[in-house]
Amino acid sequence: MTYEVKDIKLAPRGKLMIDWAERHMPVLAEIRRELSKKKPLKGMKVGAALHTEAKTAVLVRTFAAAGAKVAITSCNPLSTRDEVAAALAKEGVEVYAWRGETSREYYANLNHVLDIKPHVLVDDGADLISLVHSKRTELLKRVQGASEETTTGVNRLRMMAADGALKFPVMAVNDSPAKRFFDNRFGTAESAFQAIMGITNTLIAGKNIVVVGYGFVGRGIASRAKGLGAIVTVVETDPIKALEASMDGFRVTGMAKASRLGDIFVTTTGNLKVIREEHMRAMKDGAILCNAGHFNVEIDIPALRKLAVKRCEVLEDVEEFQLKDGRRLYLLAEGRLVNLAGKRSLGHPMEIMDMSFALQALSVEYIAKHGGELEPKVYEVPAEIDRKVAELKLKSVGVELEKPTKEQLEYLRSWRAGT
Repeated sequence: MTYEVKDIKLAPRGKLMIDWAERHMPVLAEIRRELSKKKPLKGMKVGAALHTEAKTAVLVRTFAAAGAKVAITSCNPLSTRDEVAAALAKEGVEVYAWRGETSREYYANLNHVLDIKPHVLVDDGADLISLVHSKRTELLKRVQGASEETTTGVNRLRMMAADGALKFPVMAVNDSPAKRFFDNRFGTAESAFQAIMGITNTLIAGKNIVVVGYGFVGRGIASRAKGLGAIVTVVETDPIKALEASMDGFRVTGMAKASRLGDIFVTTTGNLKVIREEHMRAMKDGAILCNAGHFNVEIDIPALRKLAVKRCEVLEDVEEFQLKDGRRLYLLAEGRLVNLAGKRSLGHPMEIMDMSFALQALSVEYIAKHGGELEPKVYEVPAEIDRKVAELKLKSVGVELEKPTKEQLEYLRSWRAGT
């Protein structure tokens, strides 16, 4: 079996990590039982670019149980757990991933995944899909469809579709209510603060936290910061989201003013240079900058390097930038996704990814069945898939639903309701 990992001898430790995650992902376990009987992916190849860590490995095992041959690489140069990559390689998966990949190695590994000539792509950030459309166009007729995990990737793919550039159907797993409401909001919030506190050992209570962006991720992070006792400021460009943040009880202002207030800055926009040189010049001594968006473009890192007269790593995943006037700014995890890129960062909780990866598994099954019938555009996850995942999750935690009566259903279906 072909693989490229840091150290295959790490496999026993990685297997324990995967098994631990698997025991806490009952929804995906139930879906795996179904798919292992039906084998809807028999004879198919799945190419994935996902954070190569324990929870992702449970999804990979699910694809394999459904009959697929799988090749995987990471969607971030710093998010691979080398133990997990080694364990997957031992289980017969083609793995091309290790923590600390250079940019050249990162794209080489994406190409290694595409070398298996996959029928379905599973992406996080859309780099794999983009590569097929730009440099691996010989695969366009081979790929039946794809699924996309994150906001940044879905935005890229919608732009491709609007330009007429998208050549196969893509399921926007990120936009599913069961993903947005739980993964983006609760999962990112919890894992981001676990990472920030684990990396820096700093107290959140009483700190001025600036959250840049108030989408689902930003909402969750602002709410969690408030719950931890922080004083929270939100920066937002959209008037509706800004109004919502204000009514949720947060101070809302522009970045120019917020830059003078913050002790910790967390970017969540998916856009580039939302923290720029003029903002850094106004920041307090000791301000901490980190990113919870997919790509490391939200903080203008070249500008930060240009401002610094001295740089050093003061802690693992904490780089200090000393400015000419003596102030020091601290960047976490190279400005990459803080909840996964830090060496101590473990990503979203297992129970959250249980739902997200259940959606991925069922979306890939849907593509395998219907990909040939679909136009090349971005699709919402079918409502029945979303409901199935939500119902399985409720069942797994012992929550019961109220059932509407026949009379209630008839009332809701009648246009004469209320008379």
